[in-house]
Amino acid sequence: MRREWDPAETGVLRLPSGRLVRGRGLHRSLPEGELPDFGVYLLAGPPIPMEWESRWIRWPDFRTPRDPDLAREVLYEAWVRAGRYRVEIACGRGRGRTGTALACLAVVDGLTPSEAIDYVRRHYHPRAVETPWQRRFVERTA
Repeated sequence: MRREWDPAETGVLRLPSGRLVRGRGLHRSLPEGELPDFGVYLLAGPPIPMEWESRWIRWPDFRTPRDPDLAREVLYEAWVRAGRYRVEIACGRGRGRTGTALACLAVVDGLTPSEAIDYVRRHYHPRAVETPWQRRFVERTA
């Protein structure tokens, strides 16, 4: 049975393949509605424990992941799971790191890095992928 997000829910991004992924900021309250089945948390320090399966990527604010290979591996896992389950990607405010990760998922989904960044800025948040080095990280995902 496929478990997916309501596409009208705040922060839900529909990738070109149709996969739905929710991005959010952890500084805000957990949105009402369904809980994630899997989460990827992009923070400088470990996140608080979640009720669902999750992975932590050590990723300081305005920077790129400390372990880029691990980040790509976990983001690929999130993309695969998003085909059947509710996947959440989150950082502190839900824009830069989350937007960068969502753009990486869009690259895995078939877009070029430039198309992926534009897509996420149009469909998720206009300030996604905040820094030049985050843009380069998306480019290296390809």
